[in-house]
Amino acid sequence: MAIELPEVVREQKELDTLPAPLRELTPRQICAELDKYIIGQQPAKRAVAIALRNRIRRRKLAPDLADEVLPKNILMIGPTGVGKTEIARRLARLANAPFLKVEASKYTEVGYVGRDVESMIRDLVDVSIEMIREEKLEEVSERAEMNSEERLLDLLLPPLPPPAGASSEELAAAQEHFQKTRERLRVQLREGKLDDKLVEVEVRERSFPAFEIVSSSGVEEMDINIKEMLPGLFGQQKKKRRMKVSEAQDYLVQEEESRLIDMEQVARTAVSRVEDSGIIFLDELDKIAGREAGHGPDVSREGVQRDILPIVEGTTVNTRYGLVRTDHILFIAAGAFHVAKPSDLIPELQGRFPIRVELHSLRTEDFIRILQEPRNALIRQYTALLETEGLQVSFTEEAINEIARFATLVNEQTENIGARRLFTVMEKLLEEISFEAPDLRGKEMEIDGAYVRKMLAEIAKNQDLSRYIL
Repeated sequence: MAIELPEVVREQKELDTLPAPLRELTPRQICAELDKYIIGQQPAKRAVAIALRNRIRRRKLAPDLADEVLPKNILMIGPTGVGKTEIARRLARLANAPFLKVEASKYTEVGYVGRDVESMIRDLVDVSIEMIREEKLEEVSERAEMNSEERLLDLLLPPLPPPAGASSEELAAAQEHFQKTRERLRVQLREGKLDDKLVEVEVRERSFPAFEIVSSSGVEEMDINIKEMLPGLFGQQKKKRRMKVSEAQDYLVQEEESRLIDMEQVARTAVSRVEDSGIIFLDELDKIAGREAGHGPDVSREGVQRDILPIVEGTTVNTRYGLVRTDHILFIAAGAFHVAKPSDLIPELQGRFPIRVELHSLRTEDFIRILQEPRNALIRQYTALLETEGLQVSFTEEAINEIARFATLVNEQTENIGARRLFTVMEKLLEEISFEAPDLRGKEMEIDGAYVRKMLAEIAKNQDLSRYIL
């Protein structure tokens, strides 16, 4: 007989499945976490923060009502390089949610050669499987190492059969001597003194490769294993191989980890996590916008939208790990929408992205902040990289302002690729220093405005050259 849980208990049990930090984050705190990595774009951050918080709120509802509360999908409109992908990716990391970025333009309508839209759900499940597997590996890693150590010691010092006719005292003495020798070997093994010694390990042979199935809807990787289809026909093939102790230890740890992890349970948990908290970032949505009749590459645009529609609306997709419902997956779509407009999408798809946020182009002031403020700021990255060579590099405030100015200038003169321009500018600026760094160990260098102008001025002036270099 099933026991009905009180509402409060059910709420707590649902919340307990969430990562501890996430259970406590308010929308304001979620925005603050995103601020550590992304400069500006507050409307987009607020939208995704509310979407994430609504997932936590939904878990507090009674099951029948919770099933009816669907995620409010988000459409981000803005040029390239302004943080659309980064906002979605950081949100997924914060939520410990399976995340997949796909380009809408790589999918084709059913009947055309290309990828089937349902493959995005299969790919998301694969991402989730790997996430859960990594979590389980952390849980069993200590036990796997202990087990592999014992197996390796058995290979280095196999147990001796008891001598015939020996008395109980002699057997006890022999066993004590054996244990002392084994413990000495254990110490040597942990200290790495036996790494180069050769041992004979029984390894499994991988006899049956995966197959690729070509269907009318395109190429789908099914990874069908003959042994799984015909389990009784083939035995487990093993062979003995000589290898160094260090290699044997790595192999045995992996084997023990595989033995300790129940992959069926991993698959069930992964599917559940995809259904409850999966996030798909659907980029380049503007490239499949348009409902005009025509021929050639654009003929299947509306067809792709209609194929994507049921996935976003909520359907059930068949995967090799079972059926996956997409009703509660959060879809964040994005596009520049320079030529097409959101209203060029089919009405049904427009209605499935009720939240629209516009991200602004980055200005010089934004670049200055991007260079310094985020936890993964470019200035911090490059100084840390050069510090590994023993070279201390610092940037003056004027230098940072000049780098931002040149990045803005090149974006205006050529193609505006947003913050990605800073990567190319920084690489060109530090090219000579990076090359000479191993010979400058123990020195300190200060990069000022004059050095930045010297390295970048000529290239920024020559628009044709900057198209290829910056």
